[in-house]
Amino acid sequence: MIPVPLSPPGRVFALLLMVAASVCAPAAAAERDALIEALRGGGYVLYFRHAQTDWSLQDQVDGEASWTSCDPARMRQLSDEGRTTAAAVGAAMGRLDIPVAGVYASEYCRCVQTAELLGLGPVEKTRDIVNERVAQYVGGREALAATARMRLSTPPPAGSNVVLVAHGNVFLRVAGSRPPEGGSAVVRPRGDGRFDLVGTLTARDWIEAAQEAAGQ
Repeated sequence: MIPVPLSPPGRVFALLLMVAASVCAPAAAAERDALIEALRGGGYVLYFRHAQTDWSLQDQVDGEASWTSCDPARMRQLSDEGRTTAAAVGAAMGRLDIPVAGVYASEYCRCVQTAELLGLGPVEKTRDIVNERVAQYVGGREALAATARMRLSTPPPAGSNVVLVAHGNVFLRVAGSRPPEGGSAVVRPRGDGRFDLVGTLTARDWIEAAQEAAGQ
């Protein structure tokens, strides 16, 4: 497992409590706990949608790679709530002993920052899961869907999991659903572009599971 830097317990749980009341409704506790227990054994891909963003901002894509900008005048960025959520979810995953062998993020600033704030290890940027709205720059929508399926269907190293941080529209195209902002889809890779969607964990699921594990 990649070491997960955790804040002091008081600070971690302050973050957890701040976020838990404001994120999407959680899965049933039994389903949530079964997913988390499975993840402890490794073998899955966790597809995170970037954390909450400021929807008063609009993406202004005017050429290849413009989406990497962290300028809010050019691209939609994480909100303060989103930053808090990403840090709290990452701390919760560390508390829950989820092994992570690699973290990959769409080149969009909001995805890279979400991945970094999760604090699960070094972040590698990739266009394989870039926003569908710029698919023309990576060969078109079908080409993007193919690379996304490749990422989702590739088994992680034994005993560990892989984390992808990207966009709701990409996952919707290849899996027929999308996680909420800050939430994660749990995928069982089967190779050759095939995978099973096992379930979804919202940010609140992660946070509440960590609170319960700590006896809060």
